[in-house]
Amino acid sequence: MKKKNIAISFLLLLVAAGIWYYVSLPAFNIHSSGVWYFVLVLVLAVGLVLAGKKGLRYGAIDLKEMKESKGFKWCVRFFILLLVIYLAGTILSSPIVNAKKYQQLLKVEEGEFTKDIEELSFDQIPLLDKESAQLLGDRKMGSMSDMVSQFEVDDIYSQINYKDRPVRVSPLKYANLIKWFTNRKDGLPAYIRIDMASQTTEMVKLEQGMKYSTSEHFGRNIYRHLRFAHPTYIYGELSFEIDDNGVPYWVAPVKKYNIGLFGGETVGHVVLCNAITGEMQDYRIDEVPEWIDRAYSADLLVQLYDYYGTLKHGYFNSVLSQKDCLKTTNGYNYLAIDDDVWVYTGVTSVNSDQSNVGFVLMNQRTMETKYYPVAGAIEDSAMASAEGQVQNLKYRATFPLLLNISGEPTYFMALKDDAGLVKKYAMVNVQKYQVVAIGDTVSVCEESYNNLLLTNGIKEKEEVKLDTGTIEGKITKIAQGVIDGDSHYYIMLEGSDEIFDVSVVDFIEIIKYNVGDDVKLEYAKGDKANTVLSLK
Repeated sequence: MKKKNIAISFLLLLVAAGIWYYVSLPAFNIHSSGVWYFVLVLVLAVGLVLAGKKGLRYGAIDLKEMKESKGFKWCVRFFILLLVIYLAGTILSSPIVNAKKYQQLLKVEEGEFTKDIEELSFDQIPLLDKESAQLLGDRKMGSMSDMVSQFEVDDIYSQINYKDRPVRVSPLKYANLIKWFTNRKDGLPAYIRIDMASQTTEMVKLEQGMKYSTSEHFGRNIYRHLRFAHPTYIYGELSFEIDDNGVPYWVAPVKKYNIGLFGGETVGHVVLCNAITGEMQDYRIDEVPEWIDRAYSADLLVQLYDYYGTLKHGYFNSVLSQKDCLKTTNGYNYLAIDDDVWVYTGVTSVNSDQSNVGFVLMNQRTMETKYYPVAGAIEDSAMASAEGQVQNLKYRATFPLLLNISGEPTYFMALKDDAGLVKKYAMVNVQKYQVVAIGDTVSVCEESYNNLLLTNGIKEKEEVKLDTGTIEGKITKIAQGVIDGDSHYYIMLEGSDEIFDVSVVDFIEIIKYNVGDDVKLEYAKGDKANTVLSLK
């Protein structure tokens, strides 16, 4: 082969490799499968160049000369060596060989349901799922006449806590390549923020546009920007968040491999990238700021718990006898506790019966995991039970949240019509999923649910403990009123600003008293007036 042809062939190969790297962005890290594929293909391509009689310039390769080419032979040997190392690394990193190590990746504590999960006020409960949030976001975008022709809403919709409120946030994106070209100078002008409790949707406009996003091209594309800044980092799934001042950031978790070459994935640290300026900050996972809600993706946490639940007695037990093997159910949701976002999912046996043995909560910032041994129906059964109450309307239930309602583990879900709009709400008792309450509002649903708990004997009616007191003195004021057809006297005593309500039905003798008379009262404290319990 002529030296000129070889030089041209290698130049073309170098250009092709550069384009491939620029597009696929593999990490230069021994733990990255992408870089192994990149190197294997590159070695094979070099071998073909060295084996070609006329080089790649003419596209012809002589098989006889290929076999005799020393360069090709060395490339083949190197290719096989790399392939063997890669395959061996894959096997030696797998749960088949390292079941115990995989099982210990996640530390799980047993929690106390009523203590750890307090009854939340309705303004802290996310009433919408991601699909409903997307509908609201698209509707809000459609109302913005000055933006709708140039931008769309990205489908990220990260769920975070913002000022103790559950919200979903998502940046805008350029509508197409031409719109990117005409607007890239100013960047993306806003992001969508949706309050998941009140369903309030806001278009938050920025003084300076976001220059780094998934819809950017070339160096300002967020994936390329992160890769060129940290060529060796293996990034996990990016999320979009805002800090306490509403400044938008990209949160990029950096994978950590704890078992062999490719196994035992967790998160080692997190890179924060300001979506406006592109400035980056690198934090170890135990130093991540508290306002960040999502360092660990929900899918990663669920996978880690599945390792924990299925590999207690080794890999082959998880496949064959499956003794003591537990797994997560087929969905998850998010719960806001103490300004963190926790992933909720049920835990069931690997035999896929229709009951849960408990559930887990997993913190997306710290990986803290708590297991609650609360047996009951799986989420699918609860969803079907709720849908059965409104089967004539054909509403669909969202994947439920697990809430503490009157001390009872309760599935809470929204019921949506065919258009994806929330129409009603449902509460289903976890342990007795036939107990289902439906309401047009959350408060109505809760009231109905509490009544069902009483009528089904799940909860006993609590005795009302009265805050009582006694007082005596001269009457300074007295007035008469009628409530629900019954006469009441309202009196005030000397030295007190309190009002005392005396029912004529209970204490007929009150009609004998006048201003200046001495009286001794036992009463129960009330908001507006104290109810008299005895009169002397």
